[in-house]
Amino acid sequence: MMVETDKAMQRRVAIASLIGTTIEFYDFYIYGIAAALVFNGIFFPSLDPAVGMIAAFATFAVGFVARPLGAIVFGHYGDRIGRKAMLVASLLTMGAATVLIGLLPTYESIGIAAPILLCLLRFLQGIGLGGEWGGAALVATEFAPKKRRGLFGSLPQLGSAPGFLLSNGIFLCLSLLLTDEQFSAWGWRIPFLLSTVLIIFGLYIRLSIAETPVFQRVLDKETQSSVPIVSVLKSNSLQVILGGMSTAITYVLFFTTGTFGLSYGVKTLGIERSQMLSLTIVAVIAMAVSTLVCGMLGDRFGRPRVIMISGVVAIIWSFFFFPMLDTREPVLIAAAFSITLAVMGGIYGPMGAFLPELFKPSVRYTGAALAYSLGGIFGGALAPIIATDLAATFGSHSIGYYLAAMALASIVCVVILRGRMPTNFAEEDYSTETASNPAGSVRAALPAN
Repeated sequence: MMVETDKAMQRRVAIASLIGTTIEFYDFYIYGIAAALVFNGIFFPSLDPAVGMIAAFATFAVGFVARPLGAIVFGHYGDRIGRKAMLVASLLTMGAATVLIGLLPTYESIGIAAPILLCLLRFLQGIGLGGEWGGAALVATEFAPKKRRGLFGSLPQLGSAPGFLLSNGIFLCLSLLLTDEQFSAWGWRIPFLLSTVLIIFGLYIRLSIAETPVFQRVLDKETQSSVPIVSVLKSNSLQVILGGMSTAITYVLFFTTGTFGLSYGVKTLGIERSQMLSLTIVAVIAMAVSTLVCGMLGDRFGRPRVIMISGVVAIIWSFFFFPMLDTREPVLIAAAFSITLAVMGGIYGPMGAFLPELFKPSVRYTGAALAYSLGGIFGGALAPIIATDLAATFGSHSIGYYLAAMALASIVCVVILRGRMPTNFAEEDYSTETASNPAGSVRAALPAN
């Protein structure tokens, strides 16, 4: 009977992890799409169009800058009082900011206060997502059956795909149903306001799960860190920095495709917005499949190996992406987007288990969330801005060198971590403080608080 109960809870946690991050990523992505399509004209109308686009992407980057703060705040309480409570709190934080963006007056109505408020709400979004991922990844992996942490850890990662599909799908429908004037005037607000429904559904799902057995052991042993961020920075700074850099390439690939690539296709190549959104949706399906498959492959072959092989493929592929995009051929653009995001999924899928495995349970929420958030700064925050500047200065082909360099940096970081890891963790119990690490972990080999 206990085994059946455990399995039922594992299924519920798997569903909650997937649905919860789907909602959170939906909230985050609709901002990126709106920034690429309309925010420059709505919130920065007095600027030159190219400068206005960079300004819009800069507000997009604010969310990534805020994510480490969210990781620290939510990680503190996630390591002190529990994972579940922070999952609920992060969802409410993210959701409230998203809905308020949908209600925000434009520059024409309130002047400079509009972009200032936009930045503040984007900052709040970043804080929410900074706490969201760590909680979702930990709940999934700390409930996971032995030898299936890669699969369970890929589910929070997988949530990014349906979140993006949902956000792109809604913007696509609006593009087909509304004129450009209607879309710019009020249509862009609809995806933000629809988040209200998703928040209610997400709360219902997350309130139905229990606290993880791993953290319950931490409570029973009274081994919580009094200030987790201090413990992490004092003893686990190497994991945080290298873990962040190892995941940065996933952000670069994703946002170069889904944010800059979308804007580039519409504004530079002159392709219809609805067509570009449709091609992006096809690509995200490829990413979803790759994320899940490579998460499972990490259980079999070791997460570092899968990540490094995917990184090598990313280096090679970087030099083909924009030449295919510049053909303006829909089939080739769809292939370029799909292959890029499939390669991204090969790195992103195993990361859901790889990063939590770098830290012991008493500081795992803070450490994993902080590493993941730093990856967002190293990669996602600057990717659209750097790509825009490179394309304007040297041509679109130069972006390939940027992608390749970030992929190489990811590989180097994983190699360093892998060189310090034991090899027998996969056969051990993840839920004990004294266990060795799994394939892909360095917690036993690196200093720990």
